[in-house]
Amino acid sequence: MTAPATAPPPAARPAPAVASAPRRRGRFGVHAFLFVVSLGFLAPLLLAVYASLRPYEETAKYGYFSLPRHLSFDYYVQAFVDSGMTRYFMNSLVIAVPGVLLTLFLASFVAFAVARLRMRGGIVLLMVFTAGNLLPQQVIVTPLYVLFNKIPLPYWMSDSMTMYDSFWAVIAVQIAFQLGFCVFVLANFMRTLPLEILEAAIVDGAGVWAQYWRVTLPLCRPALAALGTLQFTWMYNDFLWGLVFLSDGDKLPVTSALNNLRGQFFTDYNLLAAGSVLVALPTILVFLLLQRHFIAGLTLGANKG
Repeated sequence: MTAPATAPPPAARPAPAVASAPRRRGRFGVHAFLFVVSLGFLAPLLLAVYASLRPYEETAKYGYFSLPRHLSFDYYVQAFVDSGMTRYFMNSLVIAVPGVLLTLFLASFVAFAVARLRMRGGIVLLMVFTAGNLLPQQVIVTPLYVLFNKIPLPYWMSDSMTMYDSFWAVIAVQIAFQLGFCVFVLANFMRTLPLEILEAAIVDGAGVWAQYWRVTLPLCRPALAALGTLQFTWMYNDFLWGLVFLSDGDKLPVTSALNNLRGQFFTDYNLLAAGSVLVALPTILVFLLLQRHFIAGLTLGANKG
């Protein structure tokens, strides 16, 4: 008897390289799209840097998109000296640094109470803080102006003896408007933390302050770093509140220093571009220093089901 014929082996699967070719083309398209979008966002900054390195006479004759004939950093030195930027930098730091620290500290307090203490009305309280961000800032400029002129302060806190024309007014407004967003973000972040960690701390005898300061707050470091970066950028770049509540020119933030580079009859826009780049450097530096924590705070929880 002859042996039965064996069944032919199953057809071999296509090579992985062939199967993944459409996927690679899709990734290339996504990367190309992201590159174009990133270039669109960076184009104004790159154009400002390019213009700040060229003499105004050259760009006026050949255009801003022409090839350079002469490049130098003379405009940066002139912008820094003519605008008195050192004093304005310090003014912005006096406003932004305490504003960021107090905002994160107070927002983490409220977020901890809403997310971890199971307090009654926590959701309503969170909605109230979040709704504060929907109020247009320009609507309350006049009421705040009148109010700050009537709030007395001692001389060592304000030269005007009122809250108006003092850094306290700008810091208070910045905290009030940024608090709701930070509470919303931190409350949702704290809800993702394992509840067993807090229960173990309670078993070990930790009070409410220890639960907040020693247990919860260290775990929120990525979220605090991401919020700190955003808050510093927003408070540092703000121009409206400093212009409204500070009448003394020596107290204005650095964003107002650019007005010192504008002439009465003529404005050198290349010089103004150099000043704009100098003003943006601190925010770029803060982002570079906190980049790792900032990205971690944005992507944390992205892979959770």
